[in-house]
Amino acid sequence: MALTIDVVSDVVCPWCFIGKRRLEEALALYAKEHPDAPAPEVTWRPFQLNPGMPDEGMSREEYVQRKFGAQGGAVYGRVSAVGREVGLPFAFDRIVRQPNTLAAHSLIELAQARGAQDAVVEALFRAYFFDGLDLTLRDNLVALATGAGLDRTEVEAWLDDSNARDLASAEDQRARELGIEGVPFFVFNGRLAVSGAHPAETLLEAMNQAQATPQE
Repeated sequence: MALTIDVVSDVVCPWCFIGKRRLEEALALYAKEHPDAPAPEVTWRPFQLNPGMPDEGMSREEYVQRKFGAQGGAVYGRVSAVGREVGLPFAFDRIVRQPNTLAAHSLIELAQARGAQDAVVEALFRAYFFDGLDLTLRDNLVALATGAGLDRTEVEAWLDDSNARDLASAEDQRARELGIEGVPFFVFNGRLAVSGAHPAETLLEAMNQAQATPQE
């Protein structure tokens, strides 16, 4: 059986984007170690860093000031340095709007059913952290999702369906009920968890351990 990897993440979490790159590196190492094994099945799960964020989002400047105070610059300086190590040129200065991410998460759920989840997750990360795109705007979400391979008509209908957001919200709540408080959070084969954007070697070790542990 293929190894399953659930990644609990938010598209406005820079450490989650770093975690994605490190997971990709770990998957490449896993493929080299296990050339005959099926590719692991990666599923992205929703988590809102700011579940109380208004639907229209808020000023990024105001958000950073509220959350970090005078330490905001130092926090993002450290993230930027780690980002460069994994090839991610974060452009925090381009971000002007801190969004509510529930609509984005609902699109990631749709993408899972259409086999385009990785492409949609990547598009959302890149748009926000490289281009400072406002993810509160419906037109931006439609353009990103269709650019990643989803059908425009389906995407527009999905964004207009309140049930789609309810499903994403319910998954977010389940993650919190399981005790997840920070992301990225990786779950291997449904039973071995790793919290944080750890180096690829650490993720590979967890992958091997999960695969070697007998199913109960």
